[in-house]
Order: sequence, then C-alpha cells, then structure tokens
Amino acid sequence: MPFYHRAGILPQKRHVQFRKPNGNLYAEELISTLGFSSIYSIVYHCHPPTLVKNIGEPINVEPEYTLKKNMQNRSFFSYKQKSVNDYLKSRVVLMGNNDLTIGISTPSKGTEDYFFKNSDADEMLFIHEGEGKLETIYGEIEFEYGDYIIIPRGTIYKLNFYGSNNHILVLESFSPIIPPKRYCNEFGQLLEHSPFCERDIKIPQNLKTHDEQGDFKVFIKKQNMLYPYTYSTHPFDAIGWDGFVYPYAFSIHDYEPITGRIHMPPPIHQNFEGHNFVVCSFVPRLYDYHPNAIPAPYNHSNVDSDEILYYVDGDFMSRNQVERGMITLHPKGIPHGPHPGAAERSIGAKETKELAVMIDPFYPVYLTRQAMEIEDPEYWKSWIE
Repeated sequence: MPFYHRAGILPQKRHVQFRKPNGNLYAEELISTLGFSSIYSIVYHCHPPTLVKNIGEPINVEPEYTLKKNMQNRSFFSYKQKSVNDYLKSRVVLMGNNDLTIGISTPSKGTEDYFFKNSDADEMLFIHEGEGKLETIYGEIEFEYGDYIIIPRGTIYKLNFYGSNNHILVLESFSPIIPPKRYCNEFGQLLEHSPFCERDIKIPQNLKTHDEQGDFKVFIKKQNMLYPYTYSTHPFDAIGWDGFVYPYAFSIHDYEPITGRIHMPPPIHQNFEGHNFVVCSFVPRLYDYHPNAIPAPYNHSNVDSDEILYYVDGDFMSRNQVERGMITLHPKGIPHGPHPGAAERSIGAKETKELAVMIDPFYPVYLTRQAMEIEDPEYWKSWIE
C-alpha cells in the first residue's frame, strides 16, 4: 500500500552533497526494510540522528503469558481495562505469539513529554475511541474514530489526543504490515477490484523542521525492553524526505465491502496482512441476495488459524450478546459458527450494520495474565441453547 511520496527540500540525487545555508552538510539517513531488499525512504536531517547524551536503565515490558496451550473458545471485555494516564503505561498485551502481539491501550493522554520508537515491530493502532494527531519526522497525520494507523518499525513518533477518553486496539507485527498481495498489481498499485484504493490513504502532511538542541527523551522498544535514550537534538529535524517507508492511516469506514448472492468467505474482508496473519474489516453491507440465501456464516472448522474478533459497533449477525470492545478467540482445532438462532434470524434480512476487526494468526496465540483477568469464563458454553 505505501506508494512513493516526497516532502520538503531534497537534493537532485541520492548520496550527494546537500548543504545548509551556512555551508554545513545535512545528515542523510537511509531507512530500509528487509535489509536493503525492500522499500526504503531517505531522510535529510539538520543534525546527525546519532547524537546520544544519555542512556537510562531499561524497563522490562515482556508480556506475562500464563496460558500457552488453549483449546477453548474465549471472550474478553476490553472495556474492563482501566484507563491509565500515560500512553506507554496504558499499553497491555492480551495475546500473542512469535509473529505478533494483540493488546489494548486506554490512555487519558499521549506522549506529551517524550517520544517513542518500536524497533522490533510494525504497529497497527485501531482507534475505537478518541481523536488526535500522530507526529513523526515525516509529518503529521490527524486521526479519529475508525482509523487504522500503520507505523513502520523504527519510526519515532508522538501521539497526541484531543480528549481523555481513548480506547485503542494495538497490534505489533514482527514482519511488515502490507495490503493483500492479490489486490495489488506487479507495480504495487491497488487493483480496480480492491475494496480500497490509494485515495483512501491518509499520508503525512505539514512537515515541520524542528532544528532544535536540548534534551529529548526517546523510549526505544527492543526485545521487550524499553530503553530510555536522551538525544541532544530534536528527533523531527528533517528538512526533507522521500521514499516508500512512512506511517499512514486508513479508515475502516472507507472499506468498500464485497458482496454476493450467497455467503462470501472471510478473505473478502481482508484489509492487511503480515507474516503468518491477516487483518480483516467487517463493515456495514448488504446481505446475500440469493432467494434462499442464509446470510449468517456457516459453521467453520478452524484448521489453519486462530480467529480473533474485536467488536467495534453495531449488531454482529452471527453472535448473541455482543458488547463494544469485546474480543473473542476461537482457536484452531475446533469448529466455530453462529450462535443459536443467528442463522434463522438472518434469513430475509437485507443488511447488517456490524463493525468489527478480525485478526487471524496462523499459529496459536498465548494468553497473558491481563487477558485472563477480563475474561468471560462462561463464553464457551454460549452455543448450548
């Protein structure tokens, strides 16, 4: 999904002399992915991005996995997670494996007096409640309810909220987060039949060059540790940049659903993917229009992946007693399907107003202590009438 973009002032060629008005060189930085074999951006700093004044004691933020083997349908109430003042302290991992982590953030304020960089993972922040502004060296992105924010690993950022009531679904991916390959042509452009296109993407705007010196704290996450670094220059000191690596946002409300005469399988809802997982968007749409169609999904045996659903808003057609922010986990190895009465209830209905995010990891997820504290222990019984 990332496409070529440029902002600010750039030299005519890469890796050539590019000087400030006082004659000193700007500091060029290549930000590459998958070694030097995939997409990259080049940033031109007012100061070298290597000027470290202090490194504090690291803080352990390793997830507390307490259940590593699960063969039970489960549900969790994310709104039971208490609001925390600080953005980083509010981030709680609920489940994960070697490919990704999934959690919740409930901050009352953002990163007002520090910056943050995840060195290990691309981040997907789904904004369930709240609005604000993401600030990076590439520029700013305004975000609001329903936005997915994709932040490539290694991006230093600040997250500023306009209010104190914020609820975010957080996914960390240890591989790049990309659009489904089947929706892209050989040049990376989204195809005509894709349920979204480049016009839907919010890219960084309003590049500001902070040519400032002082003490700038950056928390850097690596190997489940937070390292407090203090730099002597502002991290957002770029005079210009270009390339394919930068954060962007996409609204779930801009996803155009694919429908058919009979029930369509989950891949038609896919929005993103990473190594060994996919992310899907369930949005309001017309139901199947075959005269004998059953709009509710058929029973499905989870052979290849766990299924994780985050319920955003509306009535989910296949489930009973769904709450906002509820997370369900249907593990691989056993079938799952519509709740009692859901199939009959769906017959004859014309449309659904559901809004949900689905994450399917291809390897089982582990559950943390914090997940078990907000679990509905009776959920697995909900298919018995």
